[in-house]
Amino acid sequence: MAASTTTKAKQAATKKTSTRKPAKKTATKRRTRQTGKKLVIVESPSKAKTIEKYLGRSYKVVASLGHIRDLPKSKMGVDVDNNYDPHYISIRGKGDVIKGLRREAKKAKAVYLASDPDREGEAIAWHLSYLLGLDPKDKNRVVFNEITKDTVKNAFKEPRSIDMDLVDAQQARRILDRLVGYSISPLLWKKVKKGLSAGRVQSIALDLIIQREKEIKAFVPREYWTIESEFQKGRSKFMASFYGTHGKKQPLDDNDAVQKILGQLDRKGDFDVVKVVKKERKRFPAPPFTTSTMQQDANRKLNFRTRKTMMAAQQLYEGINVGGKEGSVGLITYMRTDSTRISSIAKHEASQFLHKEYGAEYAATKPVKGKLPEGAQDAHEAIRPSSVFRTPASIKDYLSKDQFRLYQLVWSRFVASQMTPEVLDTMAVTIDQNDVQFRANGSKTKFAGFTKIYDKTEKNNVLPDLAEGDVVKLSKTDPQQHFTQPPARYSEANLIKALEENGVGRPSTYAPTLDTIQRRYYVKLEARRFVPTELGEIVNDIILEYFPDVVNVGFTAKLEEQLDATEEGQEDWVKVVDSFYQPFSKEVTKAEEGMEKIQIKDELAGFNCELCGAPMVVKMGRYGKFFACSRFPDCRNTKPIVKEIGVICPQCKQGQVIERKSKKNRIFYGCSRFPECDFVSWDKPIGRDCPKDGHYLVEKKVKGGKQVLCPNGDYKENVQK
Repeated sequence: MAASTTTKAKQAATKKTSTRKPAKKTATKRRTRQTGKKLVIVESPSKAKTIEKYLGRSYKVVASLGHIRDLPKSKMGVDVDNNYDPHYISIRGKGDVIKGLRREAKKAKAVYLASDPDREGEAIAWHLSYLLGLDPKDKNRVVFNEITKDTVKNAFKEPRSIDMDLVDAQQARRILDRLVGYSISPLLWKKVKKGLSAGRVQSIALDLIIQREKEIKAFVPREYWTIESEFQKGRSKFMASFYGTHGKKQPLDDNDAVQKILGQLDRKGDFDVVKVVKKERKRFPAPPFTTSTMQQDANRKLNFRTRKTMMAAQQLYEGINVGGKEGSVGLITYMRTDSTRISSIAKHEASQFLHKEYGAEYAATKPVKGKLPEGAQDAHEAIRPSSVFRTPASIKDYLSKDQFRLYQLVWSRFVASQMTPEVLDTMAVTIDQNDVQFRANGSKTKFAGFTKIYDKTEKNNVLPDLAEGDVVKLSKTDPQQHFTQPPARYSEANLIKALEENGVGRPSTYAPTLDTIQRRYYVKLEARRFVPTELGEIVNDIILEYFPDVVNVGFTAKLEEQLDATEEGQEDWVKVVDSFYQPFSKEVTKAEEGMEKIQIKDELAGFNCELCGAPMVVKMGRYGKFFACSRFPDCRNTKPIVKEIGVICPQCKQGQVIERKSKKNRIFYGCSRFPECDFVSWDKPIGRDCPKDGHYLVEKKVKGGKQVLCPNGDYKENVQK
């Protein structure tokens, strides 16, 4: 009876509180749904935002903000006596990020690691699994080559375990670079000056630049001549060039040879058309972009620095909000690749687009296949738009200027690669008089093909309708003296191409390599070309003498092949590192014992310090040369080295306009009386005023030359075509 009474009492109590208990249960369930989501970790917030939209409410996507663990900066961090065991630590400043990731992982139903689909991304996933206590063998690694709804959703249907071969390849590269950098750099600090560094790929890039400079200095120009002549048939005129005599090509070494040829001609007489060859020629489009070719084209056509190209490409890959139902979407496929391969789905979509917009005759039945560079991994597709129907014009309003220009370049290159070739009608004409031959070549586009979309690099040179046996008249001759030119200095595009052709470095290494050799002031850019500095030449000489393998292109290319073999599971990463380090460590010991201290003598500036009277000297700093007192550190007076342009300041009418450089190394013009006068201009003042409104005129570089402009837009004159 007592038990029954107790039960009834409990039921009564339950009834009294029943109006509140369900509310507590609902809250508990809601919390369970919120904290029981599946966690996805990517590198960047913009990528996280795009992916979370595709996956829906049951997923939470967060960003690790890149690497969260690395070798320490303060020491080598590699145990060379214990199988090159790396000592990884959490990156300084990432403590709060790591705490947040651990907190989210602890309450998540499952954790997925969706960092980029390359060695670096695999290593990030591995480090995350370590810090979050995940098993690398669990199938929690998700990869995708493009960030679109279908691709991302399909990738999450087939997660895999972390690929330790990829991780080992990345570790091996990281450790090799650390062993080189942290062995040679202290020597350079001790023997040359503080702040210097050396690395595997950067040392070869520097050596290529310096070797090219030596070729330029050693070059001896050779004289040669050409004879450009204008011929006429009826009212039609065309140009032809001297070819040779008696049917054989003949060089013209000097003016005497030119005059001898001209002396054989009867300028008023007839010239016979002795040979006409008409052909149809096809010009095929280039394959879609790899990382290297994208960097090269962006540098040549858009004047983008390599780092700028990769930054814009990363943004396009991770996702841009294009409005409407799509919202944030990845616009291009993964931008670190050495492959020209294209998926069958992308080919089909391109064919549909071309049939619809241009007609069947423009869609290639067998699109061009690019030749892979030696050592290419072909792990990912070429760089292409995630949807060819997302034309540059249709999304221009949602992109920054740089994003739009790069997207337009990628889109047009890909679409062109899926198009038919350009068809040209060509004509080669040989003209003869007294056994002296001239030749003319002409071409005319018969069918535009891929040039309908992509840049047309060849201009039509239409010749009149000529046939063998025709007679033409000589209108005028123009003998011209020339001299052979030395090889050109490397631009960013050409240097990347040279590194790739030599098998040095990989897509992800080019941008940081070029950035490093400039930040260290080993090279500088002049007219968009690399010029080595005195400091760069000193460092290169040291590395050439004491560490020849580091700058040996063949040796480094073989090492890259071994790293690739490690990625494929064919090489043990410890053996790869050891095969390099054992001979290298002996070179380090030899250098420590034999390298003499190099004194970089300060150049006298030619005037004295206004504070203490000691001579001022030219010093080398991070951003180039500057004036400093020779009594440093007792006297810390410094002055920038300025270049006067011979123009009085248009604002204060007292100071001189001088050429300065911004922190990004961009030239601008300011007043020598700064800060008393705050005049600045990106364009060069020329010392004249506008005849219309009296404003000072500036000289501006334009395509094909320069223009004198009024900044107010009221006046313009061409000064050079």
